[in-house]
Amino acid sequence: MKRRSLNMATLAWWLHASAWASNEEPFPSKPLKIIVPYPAGGVVDLQTRAMTQGLSAELGSTVVVDPRPGANGNIAAEAVARAPADGYTLLVTAPYLINNPLIDNNLRWGPRDFVPLARFSMSPSFLCVPAASPARSVREFVEMARRARPALQFGDPGAGTTQTMSVEILKSTAGIELEGIAYKGAPPLAIDLINNTFSMSVLPSSVAYPHVKSGKLRALATTSPTRSAQLPDVPTIAEAGYPEATVISWYGLHAPATTPAAALRKLDAAIKAAVQKADTQSRLVSAGGEAAYLGTEDFTRFLAAESQMWERINRTMRK
Repeated sequence: MKRRSLNMATLAWWLHASAWASNEEPFPSKPLKIIVPYPAGGVVDLQTRAMTQGLSAELGSTVVVDPRPGANGNIAAEAVARAPADGYTLLVTAPYLINNPLIDNNLRWGPRDFVPLARFSMSPSFLCVPAASPARSVREFVEMARRARPALQFGDPGAGTTQTMSVEILKSTAGIELEGIAYKGAPPLAIDLINNTFSMSVLPSSVAYPHVKSGKLRALATTSPTRSAQLPDVPTIAEAGYPEATVISWYGLHAPATTPAAALRKLDAAIKAAVQKADTQSRLVSAGGEAAYLGTEDFTRFLAAESQMWERINRTMRK
């Protein structure tokens, strides 16, 4: 009798659970929001939009791209950290996710507030000077900076970005002083660089390329480990003599930490399918990057390696 009662209780629970599961709405059943921590029109925004067109088609759902620039990515990160963990609000991530906690002890979010979803692209950056600058190489710029009194200024698109970190590493390894002028992203500072308001900036390719091609800016090096197909005559920062300043700009998606695993799996599969499409890859290239998909497990391992690298760099710079 006891066994029969137990079996009946188990059956009743199973029937209840099955009915509950069948009543669940399929994911996604409403639009997704992807929050970008940098300004509209910048490389991160453009790369995201290039990918989300394919993502929307794969999911059969609207994907809204919502730029929320400011505070070096912290405004966007805090918004997603506090969002419902249901898979409908995602954060575009880049190296700021690793760097900001290393340089700011007062953040109202932390990496543990998020779970990695997937990496979707990478993009080169270029160390640029105004067309009127006398510097024709990175070494010439370094020598110019050593002689300058007061210190030369550079355009700073935001602490924690790979572009700014590359400049900080160059300052440390070359033994030069440069004063940063802070901007909310790269697009607005490019105009001031063209107008010779300051001496140099490292810019993402989507911002740098058109101005370099038009002759308004001069690219002295790419901070990527290999030369860019966009500007193949521009040397790498390692070829220019400063390999320590090599950095990679990558872009991925994270979700709030307790997002259901089923939603994460569906999103990862859709991102993979979207990035593998030829038209998505073409849009990413047009937006100044290239497809660089990593699924959740590989992305997690990549982030661990990146964290170790940036922690080592930050320790070196503090010495």
